[in-house]
Amino acid sequence: MDLTLREHLDAHGLAAKKSFGQHFLLDLNVTRKIVRFAGPFEGRAVIEVGPGPGGLTRALLESDAGRVVLVEKDPRFIPLLNELATPDSGGDGRLTVVEADALNVREDQLVEGPAHLVSNLPYNVGTPLLIKWLTGPWTPASLTLMFQKEVAERVVARPGDDAYGRLAVISQAVAEAKLVMHLPAAAFTPPPKVASAVVHLVPREDRPERDLLKALERVTAAAFGQRRKMLRSSLKQLGGAELCEAAGISPEDRAEVIDLNGFLRLARAHAGLEQPTAPTDGGATLMRRKRT
Repeated sequence: MDLTLREHLDAHGLAAKKSFGQHFLLDLNVTRKIVRFAGPFEGRAVIEVGPGPGGLTRALLESDAGRVVLVEKDPRFIPLLNELATPDSGGDGRLTVVEADALNVREDQLVEGPAHLVSNLPYNVGTPLLIKWLTGPWTPASLTLMFQKEVAERVVARPGDDAYGRLAVISQAVAEAKLVMHLPAAAFTPPPKVASAVVHLVPREDRPERDLLKALERVTAAAFGQRRKMLRSSLKQLGGAELCEAAGISPEDRAEVIDLNGFLRLARAHAGLEQPTAPTDGGATLMRRKRT
């Protein structure tokens, strides 16, 4: 590991591919900070998606992670990443490089037992990958992921926020989500047109069962698909006012003011599941943004 990351890229004649949404993070001080937010790992495996030249990988190999499994779609980077596993580069047998599309990978076949996800995600697949990991059959021990800033804000948004929507509801139903770090565009090579941010998510012990989660996906897709309409209209195909009344929610409310518990009640009503407690205020918050 004597060469800098930039020197490694130059030595291999590598540059970012726009079609893959690649923007490289080459500052090891920054990647080490991200790994500190993600850890400690206590010997558990870590999966990194889209490692590119391996800036974050190097920081993971310096940590207390057990196995470090890389999933890289771009075949140009495989030789460079494999170099990190060699004894000459300080490899100690912990690193595994898998050439694959992360959208199609089965993570339970890559690692055994609990594992963490730590990634600077390619911009063009960040949201689909997050949904896959939140709703799929495989559940990570934690997720520390870098997104475009606006996507990160959508993950952690609350009712009444401009960024509040389907992604926030699904993410927060499954995990405790916290925005832990901001990065300017200048931190990347090449610089993207937008800033980035890192979100740390820890799966909730009381996350919804799969049937309820599927119902939640359908309800939020309908509600936020027509977010400016009242729920009686946006949810018309799912039952409209009758569905809202079954969940104890005002059909005149809009999706942007319904909190997580309110959406879970709507999902239970849609799936024909028993409500855990009596409905209260319809799920709307008092955080309605003032209109000017």
